[in-house]
Amino acid sequence: MIEIGIWKRWREAREQPKETEIVSDSLLRALIGETKITAEEAMSIPTVAGCVGKIADTVASLEIKLYRRNGDAIEEMTDDKRTKLLNGDTGDTLDAFQMKRAMVKDMFLDKGGYAFVHKSNGEIVSLHYVEANRLAFTYDPNPIFKDYKIYCYGAYYEGWQWIKLLRNTRNGYSGESIVDESKTFFETAYASLLYEKNLVKTGGNKKGFLQSAKKLTTEAMETLKKAFKRMYSDSSENVIVLNDGLTFKESSNTSVELQLNENKKTNADEICKMFHVPPSIISGKATEEDKKNYIEGAIIPILDRFATAINAVMLDEDEKNDMFFSFDTTDLVKGDIEKRFGAYKIAIDSGFMQIDEVREKEKLPAFGLDFIKLGLQDVLYSPSSKTVYTPNTDKTSKMGENPVKEEPEKKEGEEDAD
Repeated sequence: MIEIGIWKRWREAREQPKETEIVSDSLLRALIGETKITAEEAMSIPTVAGCVGKIADTVASLEIKLYRRNGDAIEEMTDDKRTKLLNGDTGDTLDAFQMKRAMVKDMFLDKGGYAFVHKSNGEIVSLHYVEANRLAFTYDPNPIFKDYKIYCYGAYYEGWQWIKLLRNTRNGYSGESIVDESKTFFETAYASLLYEKNLVKTGGNKKGFLQSAKKLTTEAMETLKKAFKRMYSDSSENVIVLNDGLTFKESSNTSVELQLNENKKTNADEICKMFHVPPSIISGKATEEDKKNYIEGAIIPILDRFATAINAVMLDEDEKNDMFFSFDTTDLVKGDIEKRFGAYKIAIDSGFMQIDEVREKEKLPAFGLDFIKLGLQDVLYSPSSKTVYTPNTDKTSKMGENPVKEEPEKKEGEEDAD
């Protein structure tokens, strides 16, 4: 009987801390307002909406082209139906611009951007964007030989049936949103936005407390509460008449109130860093260097990620060796074309690159010129045949043949034979 009593007290002692811990944790969450911020709430932060919108619009506006490698040359495939699906009519209610924009937005704010590739008789006939929150996944727990299926609207699909634009993925089917990656910061930024909203709703009136020389009746207290509620609302009534014996004492400003504008600017700059977007891009005061950093830091990595995802599912296995989809960034880097072409000119003039090598980098058809410019601009050398051609004299010679004989040095006092 004694053992049973000891066991009972021990069990109660073990259970009690658990209950207390749960209550304390719930109380702490209630006090600090710890809640997971949603994508919609994150988009209500102006800088987040600006960065996501700017990047999504930039990516969606770029044309996707299909290329084929033909030896050392690269040819554009202009008559392939798949490029029409990626740039125009997708066969869905969303056009290609809207589809790409929605996928980039979901990549930042959800587990990824997804588009279903609909095939009929082995041919791609349409592309269908699907919201990330409409999808679920089943996967093999084997960490080496990964496998998964995507569940949507009552059916399971293979992973290769979907274009998946993912961010910080570790499994290949779902990624991590920027909100989840830095949730504490975004919760703080959103709380600051709500705090500012509350200040506006209260008309900017300072907080404080009332002092009364005598005890107030319940009716008088209720009347005062209603009057102060009206004053702190966004209505036009902001005057209260205090009876004799009542005084209003203002409370001191908190550090949050004093630093509100400074915190807003700091938060905006930090958000821009997370998206790799210079703040001047959002404010419209970007320099050429800012635009270059924006393209290289925020856009190019997404384009490479997007193109890789498209190549994985929209090319047949026998096409993957010599064909590839790629975003046309010509319009994106217009401001840098002069510098780039100037660098090409230096490389060609110095013999570091050939004209066809430059054209290959620009995804242009080759001229078939197998020559390297030497130091003199009027001399051409062919590495394959080891021949030198001089256009001015219209002469061709082979390297190593007909060497120039050096005349013997004349001694002092000697005359020519003739």
